[in-house]
Formats: sequence, C-alpha cells, structure tokens
Amino acid sequence: MIDPRAIIDPSAVIGADVKVGPWTMVGANVEIGDGSDIRSHVVIMGPTKIGKNNRIYQFSTVGDDTPDLKYKGEPTELIIGDDNVIREGVTIHRGTVQDRGKTVIGDKNLLMAYVHVGHDSVIGSNCILVNNASLAGHVIVGDWAILSGFTLVHQFCHIGAHSFAGFGCGISKDVPAYVTVSGMPAEAKTINVEGLKRRGFSAESIAAIRRGYKIIYRQNNTVEEALVALAPIATEFPAVQLLVDSLTQSQRGIVR
Repeated sequence: MIDPRAIIDPSAVIGADVKVGPWTMVGANVEIGDGSDIRSHVVIMGPTKIGKNNRIYQFSTVGDDTPDLKYKGEPTELIIGDDNVIREGVTIHRGTVQDRGKTVIGDKNLLMAYVHVGHDSVIGSNCILVNNASLAGHVIVGDWAILSGFTLVHQFCHIGAHSFAGFGCGISKDVPAYVTVSGMPAEAKTINVEGLKRRGFSAESIAAIRRGYKIIYRQNNTVEEALVALAPIATEFPAVQLLVDSLTQSQRGIVR
C-alpha cells in the first residue's frame, strides 16, 4: 500500500493499512497512524505525529519549519489527531520555542484547499476551514468553528467554539463562542443559530445564548459588565458558560 516511488525516511513510523502515494516524501521523526491515506506529492516533515484514519491530499506540506524569523531550527512538533481531511495544497507548520513548541490539530476537522495553519496554532475538533482560510501564528480555534473561504486570522486571536466567520473576513480580535462575524475588518452580526440547531442545541439553550449575545453587543456593556450580567444565565443554562469562558479568556479584546 506504499507506492515504491514514495520516499520514506527509515526512522518514520508507519501504522497498519496506511496508503502512501507516489512522489510523496515522509521525513525523519514522523509517525502516521493506522488507516491513514496519504496521496501523491505530499511532503510530511517531523517531528510530526499524525493519528488514525486521516486523509491528506496532493501537494500539501505538513510539519515543515515555520518561516517565523525567530525560529532557529529548535526541535518543535506538529500533532494531528484522528479522522481529519486535509485537502489539496494545505500548509501546516510546526511550533516555536517562543510559544508552546507545538502546533496541534484535533479530530474530525476539514481543512479545504490551500488552507494555512501557522506555527503554534491550536485547532479543536469538528472544525471546517474553507478554501484559502489562513491562521497566523499562535491562533486558537475552538471546536465546531467554521471559517469561510479567504478568512484571515491575525496572530494570537482566539476563535470561539461554534462560531462562524463569513467569506473574506479579516479577524484581528477574539471571536466569542457562538458568534457569527463578517466583513473586513470583521464585525459581530448575530449568533450561529443554524449551526447550533444542527448540533442538537435545545430551543431554550439557543434562546439563552441569544440573550447573552444581546447583553454583550446590544446593551453597550463592557466585557466586565457583560460577565456580571451573564453569570446568572450561565448558572441556569450551561451552554452559556462557554460564552462566558470565551470572554474571560480573551486577551486581545473581542470583535465588535
């Protein structure tokens, strides 16, 4: 199942039932989990750990050095979970010692063509990054977030769980959980109601999240004032606690 035209370093660890296509290069200190399918013309550099049942399509570069000028060749990592789909031309860089030293991607994500994941970024699980979405270094993306095509995310931004960014967004501040943003620069518009319905959120929880959004964005509250007002709602509706947590963890300020 490994094409004889593939180039695989002797130190690479290849799991059971892994397919590797022609003219793919797998470098030193790379681990590829069982059942993964690596298509042709892929470059995987290490140290990189790739979990089970991942599909990586042609012309992607996974686990190479970052172009960050502070990076001086230190041993850093890329860690990818299970069941991810990484489409054509995606670039994913390892971390730097100036941050966590690793780039991390969770499970069941879809990274569409020409997505870029910069050094030290963390992507949760069940996320979708549409064609040409790009994360600068140190970006954190929560579970179930969707970044539409050509979305650009500035370094150190946090993208909250279940949030949605419209086509061509320029995100330079944190996006709270559940919030839909659009524009260049990005502005908050509403909550991601359709996504929450698809994921089984109850009507009551969605209504509570909507109340939380209005407290933040429609009542001219500061983040600190909003947190006080959100506390009793989060006690009654646990889903709102995720919104509270995303506000508490924000360091760049939130998209308005």
